[in-house]
Amino acid sequence: MGDRYANYRQYSDGELIDRLRRGESSIMDYICDKYKNLVRSKAKSMFILGADNEDLIQEGMIGLFKAVRDYDAGRDASFSFFAELCINRQMYTAVQASRRQKHFPLNTYVPLDSEEPGDEREGLNLAELLADKAKPNPEELFLDKERVDYLEKMIEEELSDFEKQVLDLYITGMSYSQIAKVLGRDEKATDNALQRLKAKIRKML
Repeated sequence: MGDRYANYRQYSDGELIDRLRRGESSIMDYICDKYKNLVRSKAKSMFILGADNEDLIQEGMIGLFKAVRDYDAGRDASFSFFAELCINRQMYTAVQASRRQKHFPLNTYVPLDSEEPGDEREGLNLAELLADKAKPNPEELFLDKERVDYLEKMIEEELSDFEKQVLDLYITGMSYSQIAKVLGRDEKATDNALQRLKAKIRKML
């Protein structure tokens, strides 16, 4: 960040938001600059759900503005945590709106065998998971494409709306606790939905 923000870096986000609300409008520029990399990172993870990256960045900044507007130091956790939640929610709402009539892009990343995103299989696409090979040959990929189409159809039919939402966010790499916060649901219910949808998809395979 540039020198023009030197006077702000010594204060907490909560203190700066209080000053912003009292009319020190230049603080908003500092907050936007401070959190722009978080917004870009979240946009990259949501991009695999089919939305435009630049649109997601714009939505993420809207989420950041809402976080500044709604943050309550006496009620919420740290501002950074609250901001991340607002950014995730705003982006996911945009994703849902942009692809309401579309199927899940399940040939992206679905680490179904991991308890949480981050194990060694994360990053394999669904065709690779179906073939259970790191580098399937073209014939296998063709067959897997047919199986992916079938899987997408079955997911539309067999998963509940809540399970589809959980799967959507799980694909982006979120943990069940993060998913619960974005969807405003109980962590246990979210984890249960995640385990159910994994079991259903494994049966479909």
